[in-house]
Amino acid sequence: METFSDLATAAYCPRKLYYRRRDDDRGPPEEVERIRALATRYEELLDSATDLSAEPIATTPTQYRSNLGSAKARLDCWEALVDPLKTDVLLEGKDCRGIAHKLLEDPAVPVVVSAGEPPERGVWEPQSVRATAAAKALAWERAEPIERAFVEYPAYGRIREIRLTTRRKATYRRALRTVQSLDGPPPRLHDDSRCGPCEYREQCGVKTQSLRSRLPL
Repeated sequence: METFSDLATAAYCPRKLYYRRRDDDRGPPEEVERIRALATRYEELLDSATDLSAEPIATTPTQYRSNLGSAKARLDCWEALVDPLKTDVLLEGKDCRGIAHKLLEDPAVPVVVSAGEPPERGVWEPQSVRATAAAKALAWERAEPIERAFVEYPAYGRIREIRLTTRRKATYRRALRTVQSLDGPPPRLHDDSRCGPCEYREQCGVKTQSLRSRLPL
């Protein structure tokens, strides 16, 4: 059965997934775990008594607390996000399985935590695919529709709610087909913005010219 992380990687670049599978290199680095750990400490990080200088945040302390404060004022499920009943929950659906970093209840909503930088609006396509996969797996387990999910970017104090639109579901299905059919190195993504920061760019042999980010969904 395919995994959420493989689907997200395929949405970013199928060739990157090929290299990760070949090298059996799909575990998150230690720094990623440090950043994800921020997602269960939001109230502590909002407290002005907490020294943020040693935390793995990617903004100034003032901006960070401003971002978190905006999320707290905007979201009606803030308390559940800050102190979820369940974390790192394995979900197994019809087509894929993986970890929801948080699982909210009443109503049931999966949460994906990303160590990266958020776009100005929405979420990046790989996180959209991963969150959609988590929602569909949860819907399969519960035998009930799950039509939304959250993606958190805790290094920036940003929390984004997404709806499982027709477009998101179609992107998820495309990533699923890509993973299921992967049996050799896919074509290179020449001069694509995704190639610049990729850890496999040297062995891939692609030439990069731009580091601009992908458009969010």
